Amino acid sequence: MKASNITKVIDKLIDRQLPVFIWGAPGIGKSSIVRQIAEEKEMVFLDLRLSLLDPTDLKGIPFFNADTQEGVWAKPSFLPSESDSRGILFLDEINTAPPAVQASAYQLILDRRVGEYELPKGWSIVAAGNRENDRGVVYKMPPPLANRFVHFEMEVDFEDWKSWAYRSGIDASLIAFLAYDKSMLFTFDPLSNEKSFATPRSWEYVDNIIKSGIEKALILDSVSGAVGREAAVGYLSFRKVMNALPDLSAVLDGTLKELKEDDPKIMMALAIGLVNAIKEDQREAAVENVLEFSLQLPGEFAIMMVKDMQQSGIDVEGAENWSEWVRKFAYLLA
Repeated sequence: MKASNITKVIDKLIDRQLPVFIWGAPGIGKSSIVRQIAEEKEMVFLDLRLSLLDPTDLKGIPFFNADTQEGVWAKPSFLPSESDSRGILFLDEINTAPPAVQASAYQLILDRRVGEYELPKGWSIVAAGNRENDRGVVYKMPPPLANRFVHFEMEVDFEDWKSWAYRSGIDASLIAFLAYDKSMLFTFDPLSNEKSFATPRSWEYVDNIIKSGIEKALILDSVSGAVGREAAVGYLSFRKVMNALPDLSAVLDGTLKELKEDDPKIMMALAIGLVNAIKEDQREAAVENVLEFSLQLPGEFAIMMVKDMQQSGIDVEGAENWSEWVRKFAYLLA
């Protein structure tokens, strides 16, 4: 199930306070989508790693109450306590916790209480973990615990990632490269002993690397350290193509109306570059000039570019030449 669909479902299940478990490979953004949901719903996001806890930590520490002459449990301070608060208690990497710790979470997940502690009414529980076949340090989840969740397996989806990348200001060369070779978005192989591999998370690292000011001679090794050698070489070769593109502002102001190249890499790089450029300059004339320019591109590149513009909030349908564009590519839109 792709991230955008999981987000829609979890958004509703949180309102019903149903515990949810997100399974998926490392680095694909499981925690990010839960954090995003919390931000959109204006809820507190509390990330709790059960693997760092002892079995008694959730229940609290016992002590003697001299006034009542009773033994009581001190509630853990790291759990939410304000009765009127709203939030998501995110149990990340829950299946990396030893079975004894997982068992201590049973009551909290199902009954929303453990020992003397009770989870405030405004809080929901979401958990996440890597799959057993990912070769991570995981423990098989006991059936009684598994049955306390609604389970979803998250898959890597390029279109979801691309939408996020545009919103997050990821470098256009990265978006264009991965649009050209989608297989490079996620290269994790659980049978491989490679330390570095490409994931949505590690490509975000690459974005930071290329914007960090590292000298050119060290870029290849730095990018390889994030996504692996093969992906790094492919990306940096593609980046050279991106750097050789014509001035994008010439397309926006209407002085460049035709691309005299037919290399798919160049056309992909140009299409992604224009989407980023038009996001910064949304003048009606600029939008019309980009649409005019796209009329001479192959249909698949023109349609991809316009769809990306629409997803980025660009008003293409209000342009004077929108009807002309639709007529030109109607055979691909049907």
